[in-house]
Amino acid sequence: MPQFVIEREMPGPGSLSPDDLKGASQQSCSVLRDMGPGIQWVHSYVTDDKIYCVYRADSADQIRHQAVTAGFPANLVSEVRTIIDPTKAE
Repeated sequence: MPQFVIEREMPGPGSLSPDDLKGASQQSCSVLRDMGPGIQWVHSYVTDDKIYCVYRADSADQIRHQAVTAGFPANLVSEVRTIIDPTKAE
């Protein structure tokens, strides 16, 4: 299944409380359950002004649909072409 990185521009996600983040996670998971097994949330990175999410999905359109349904922005959806890490330098 292809992997994608989603950039979500949101006001101040880095200052959200643990309860706010839990609520957002629950909302996202609820929509994903309804969408079925063709889309999976892997994890997200929360910064001061954006959230970067890693998803597996059959298509970028599924990710955009999930974002609209859950009420989250998906300002940029990029398919991951390959993954590199320090071991590639060896």
